[in-house]
Amino acid sequence: MKKVDVITMGCSKNLVDSERLLRRLSDGNIEAVHDADDFCGDAVVINTCGFIGDAKEESIDMILSACQAKSEGRVGSVYVMGCLSERYARQLPDEIPEVDGWFGKFDFEALVAELCPKLHPSVRPWDRKLTTPSWSAYLKIAEGCNRFCAFCAIPLITGRYKSRPIEEIVEEVRALVNRGVKEFNVIAQDLSYYGKDLYGRMAIAELVDAVANIDGVEWIRLHYAYPTDFPYDLLPVMARHANVCKYLDIALQHSSDNMLERMRRRITGAETRALLSRIRQEVPGIHIRTTLMVGFPGETDEDFENLLDFVREQRFERMGAFAYCEEEDTYAAEHYNDDVPDSAKHLRLDRLMALQEEIALEHNRSKIGTVVRVLIESENGGFYIGRSQYDSPEVDPEVLIDKSTCGVELNFGEMYDVEITDAMPYELFGRVV
Repeated sequence: MKKVDVITMGCSKNLVDSERLLRRLSDGNIEAVHDADDFCGDAVVINTCGFIGDAKEESIDMILSACQAKSEGRVGSVYVMGCLSERYARQLPDEIPEVDGWFGKFDFEALVAELCPKLHPSVRPWDRKLTTPSWSAYLKIAEGCNRFCAFCAIPLITGRYKSRPIEEIVEEVRALVNRGVKEFNVIAQDLSYYGKDLYGRMAIAELVDAVANIDGVEWIRLHYAYPTDFPYDLLPVMARHANVCKYLDIALQHSSDNMLERMRRRITGAETRALLSRIRQEVPGIHIRTTLMVGFPGETDEDFENLLDFVREQRFERMGAFAYCEEEDTYAAEHYNDDVPDSAKHLRLDRLMALQEEIALEHNRSKIGTVVRVLIESENGGFYIGRSQYDSPEVDPEVLIDKSTCGVELNFGEMYDVEITDAMPYELFGRVV
């Protein structure tokens, strides 16, 4: 093969797997293209998502589109990898026989061997071809999950938690810094548990401290902490290091004790509030991003009002939400009736996000007149577009800078001090100072 299209569906953890595949294909002298506008290679590899219904449907649609391109002679072969094929390894080959090869989430080298039969196994499995801007990278530190929340299928797909050694991660970060990466978005299904399986203790604080001490690392941003058994020794590390962003992504899902118990979250509403209070106390100025769920089986009007009160009280700087969708084989699917009507789910979701939009606007307006460090990433029309330490790629607000106010041309991948001059719920406007 001379050219392979690699298409990534789903989350940033999948993206890291695709980047590893791209590097291995390049090692085999194959032109590997990521997320091409159209199918054009000798083969297409689709890295699928199997997390929720909508994501599974999108992955299936992409597979069918690639098979259609194959039937029209636009591509030679179609291969599928990732979470969907891991979860439905027995069913999918019979349902979509046009696919030339099915590989699970952890069959990375088997797929490489299929596409590059003479290529030797990688001596550094973390080597990859970045698809993100050259100054930014996702840093996956673990795979799997041991929590088994009632609604979540991820442990069924990825299996038990498996941490990467600190030494290996540090080696990877040093190599990426040498390539010009300055921003590291640390990701795992559960940051809180990191190290427990490998060292017998939670070691996320130790890892973050080691990465923060590497010359050239300018931003470290932490994604997907878990509230139960939270590693409090992480907080002084975050407060001490200027290059650890004052940002934490921690999915809370709900605030009602009834819902938290039914979701099998192993935490109470009072314990959640105490956790958030301690985080804000020990890391002043931190921006907390959370994810909440509405419409879980058994959610009453009182439970939902409790959630609204919780959001009003906590005033999260960043928040996303979704309506419950039953996932087969999960605890909830096997033990609960999906008894909240879809109309009620969507009404609750709309009310929750409308409340958050008001809070987000107030947070952003409070920044007017302040100066923040902004990483410039692109331009659109008359504006440069960047992000602050409080903004993760693709999901958080951006900072727009009127080019006519700059006086000089700004460089992508560089950081500038920017005074915030105006605000919208999910955008800030500023000028370079």
